[in-house]
Amino acid sequence: MSDSMKEVVETLDPVSQRLVPPNIDIGTLVPLKTVLELRDNLSIGYTYVTRVPSKFANDVINMARALIGDDAAKNLPHLRRCSKPSDLPPHLKTQFMNEGNGKLIHATKSTWLYVLLGPRDVMPYEELVKGLATIDEISDDIFVGTIPIPLLAPTSQVQANMWSQQFWQTVYRRNNPLGPHPSTITRSEISVTRDASVWMTLAHQIAKKSQKAGFGEPIGAVIIKRIVPARVDSGKCTLTKEGLMESDGNQQSDSSDESARVVEVGPVTFPTCNGDGKRRRASKLDPDAQDTSSALGAETNETAQIVAIAADARWHQQEKTGHTGNPMAHAALRAISMVAQKLVRAENRPESEQHILEFEAFQDKPLLADEQAVFDVEHPCPDGYLCHELELYMTHEPCTMCAMAILHSRMGRIVFRHRMPLTGGMGSEDRGHDACGAPGSCKRGSCGGGQGLGLHWRKELNWSMLGWEWETDKVESLPVDPHLHA
Repeated sequence: MSDSMKEVVETLDPVSQRLVPPNIDIGTLVPLKTVLELRDNLSIGYTYVTRVPSKFANDVINMARALIGDDAAKNLPHLRRCSKPSDLPPHLKTQFMNEGNGKLIHATKSTWLYVLLGPRDVMPYEELVKGLATIDEISDDIFVGTIPIPLLAPTSQVQANMWSQQFWQTVYRRNNPLGPHPSTITRSEISVTRDASVWMTLAHQIAKKSQKAGFGEPIGAVIIKRIVPARVDSGKCTLTKEGLMESDGNQQSDSSDESARVVEVGPVTFPTCNGDGKRRRASKLDPDAQDTSSALGAETNETAQIVAIAADARWHQQEKTGHTGNPMAHAALRAISMVAQKLVRAENRPESEQHILEFEAFQDKPLLADEQAVFDVEHPCPDGYLCHELELYMTHEPCTMCAMAILHSRMGRIVFRHRMPLTGGMGSEDRGHDACGAPGSCKRGSCGGGQGLGLHWRKELNWSMLGWEWETDKVESLPVDPHLHA
């Protein structure tokens, strides 16, 4: 284990430190692409363009707005409204120079501008020509051209530069209309990268133990809570010189009061809660809901505590027949259920009477010693909704059923290693027809095809989370049937 990784392990909770093996191999995080990033990053439309002396450019723009309305006139904010002849892409220069008085206009030190008027499908051509005819300087030589343009904003400066050469001057505004904001991904990746290898190692470890015990497939899941001392909101948590005080909303002056609690971990005081417990409606609309720590804060003060660890148990208490096993005993579902049980336990609810069942479908009680060790530790911050602001690390991409359960639990981030192109719900890539790799035709009939679901970030859903694929060549792979629902 490297010295830097030893420093990371020393900041973990005691249970995690006991479970972590001596060797931790490092992997690389690759952000998951959204459905829109993969399919709609280049949607082409057509727009009208004209040329006019620069001092009359505003008159042309106002005429276009009056013709189609302000909303339609402003629906292409990623494109420059006006462009000098010298700034046009080469193919447009050649095209426009040979039309009308184009050669004169493209002369050195030209005072003319090309103006983007609006989408062709919402702007009547005859009305447009009539409007341009009202401007005396161009009434004798009205020019109206049609050019293809990208309808969606670029997602990087490189893409903007490429489109400026292919279509029209394009502006990158440091955002991503097709997915999470780049700054949100960068801030979160600083935190996740620091200890992702630890949690992925634990997920692999529990997966192999479950397979060896015959409980399930080699699939493991780890859920953690990230704790940032600098991130304290008003309400439930108050940071004092002595530590973090949790109260019913008002700071208590007497630290000995029973409603205040300070928890110290090692030589540094850390809070057991990193927020006020309020639910945020959608993480994609609130970058701060994902991560508000700076790079320095993530390296020096941030800690993480394991909340649940679970392996696949689909073959437990039933014969290994068929292809699916018990779908309610998938690793992700078991881990989420263990978090829920901890929350219930924290409320000090009276235990319900245990019913003896011939077959327990959910299999959400600890089966392995590692699962039991984590399950016995109380939840570090039992506030808010189920898995809000928690992170999930999995050996395999969760299936569609588990992916929706992860979304409904309000998970904050997800990291997985092995893609499941036929059955996974998080990836957005198209599913190949030959993804199973079976020689000849697949014995199960239809194999692959169609579009990936990309459930980690969908505009039509009321919750989104950041996702990464963890890539490494050093860690032993955990192969499963490509048709398996993880």
